[in-house]
Amino acid sequence: MTTQPLIDYFENHLPLNDEEKSAVKDCFKERRVRRRQFILQEGEICRHSTFVVEGCFRMYMVDEKGKEHNLQFAIENWWIGDIGSFHSEKPSRLYIESIENSVILQCEKENQLKLFVNYPKFNRIFRVLAENAMVSLQNRILRNISSTAEERYLDFVERYPHFFNRISNVQIASYLGVTPEFLSSIRKKLAES
Repeated sequence: MTTQPLIDYFENHLPLNDEEKSAVKDCFKERRVRRRQFILQEGEICRHSTFVVEGCFRMYMVDEKGKEHNLQFAIENWWIGDIGSFHSEKPSRLYIESIENSVILQCEKENQLKLFVNYPKFNRIFRVLAENAMVSLQNRILRNISSTAEERYLDFVERYPHFFNRISNVQIASYLGVTPEFLSSIRKKLAES
């Protein structure tokens, strides 16, 4: 099993001793996921915190009209999961799908809580991760309510240049809240200027 990328990730926040590294190996299970395979579907309870070792994922919802709305993408060294379902143990409204063949490390809630209790360092790391995610979400909401579609696209390009060869324009458009046709016109306009 390949937990070293996750151990390295944690150590970027705080150094781990041998016992803490061993706890990571015990709590996280490796899973290989094929392209287009789901690790969560609407109606299921999100039972894992998921760390991406290799690959790319998207988290999205489908509205009453069947339209997909991308909420998040995740690549190597990122986390993905329905936090609300994970903590409340209520059915999710979201899907998490692999965009590429992927390798992930997953930790069940019970094991994550044991990590927090037995090794407080992980409680601190996950708190910082949650705070960073909240800041990112607030900034995304502010951009969505105060920026034009073109500004949102330029911000996406600047923040996530590594996504462009991995996710489709349709998925980018959904994430930005525009139609694929509108995104194409924005890209054409920017290319001409």
